[in-house]
Amino acid sequence: MTAGVIIEFGVRCLLVLLFLPFSALDKILNFQGAVGQARRAAPSRLIATGLIFAGLGVEIFMSLGVITGIADRLAALVMAGYCMITALLWKQFWVPGDFWQRSDGLGRGLFWDFMKNFSLAGGFLLLTFGLNQASVSAFLAHPWASSQPYAR
Repeated sequence: MTAGVIIEFGVRCLLVLLFLPFSALDKILNFQGAVGQARRAAPSRLIATGLIFAGLGVEIFMSLGVITGIADRLAALVMAGYCMITALLWKQFWVPGDFWQRSDGLGRGLFWDFMKNFSLAGGFLLLTFGLNQASVSAFLAHPWASSQPYAR
């Protein structure tokens, strides 16, 4: 195993570490609390429950895709979308109205979570599209294909 493969594996693990195991495990162990949080964006308990199950699926299966390299680019694209959607739905730093009034206010804490989500989305988009036109073209031509991250 080369240093490049070890580094690639480590970076991919770091990228998904927030989701698998931590966020997924939190949803499982505190399922009712997660549904309660989802109710802020969902009109009914049934829809909120569905959102939590969908989130669990994304966090587990897409994270595994990123780590294993199985349809990793598509998995990373889904994770990027997930990060952005969850930021917009649950990290609304503008809602509390205390962003400029208190340095320890709820708005400030939500702002950093919002920015964290969008920063993670950037990392996932980099994994999805790469750094050059050839990589973007390869993804668009075969979105289900693996990027073969460990084939060195």
